[in-house]
Amino acid sequence: MSEAEALETHLQELRRGTVVLACLRLLEAPGYGYGLLEELGEHGFSTDANTLYPLLRRLEKQGHLTSEWNTDESRPRKFYRTSAAGSRLAASLTEDFRAIAAAIDALPDSRDQH
Repeated sequence: MSEAEALETHLQELRRGTVVLACLRLLEAPGYGYGLLEELGEHGFSTDANTLYPLLRRLEKQGHLTSEWNTDESRPRKFYRTSAAGSRLAASLTEDFRAIAAAIDALPDSRDQH
C-alpha cells in the first residue's frame, strides 16, 4: 500500500465517526438525504449515498432522528430532523470531540522534533 493510499484509509476511518455528529448538528433544521449529502460535502464531510442513507435509517431507528414525508412536490421526499435525544447526543459528542481535539493538540508534534 502506498503512503497516499494509507493516508486515505486512515482519513476515512477518522471521518467515519464525525459524519454522525455532523448529521445530527446539520439536521437541527429539517433536511432530506440528497440535500444533506451536498451540505456535508460543503462542510468538508464528503460522504456517498451508500454510506449516508443507512446511517440516517440507523439514527432514526435509535431515536436520534425523526422523519416525515413531504408530498407537496411532484416527487415525495423524506425529511429528517434531529430529535431531542439526538440533540442531547450531539451535545455530548461535540463536547467529547473538543476534548479529544484538545488532547491531540497537547501531544508533541513529530515535526517539531526534527
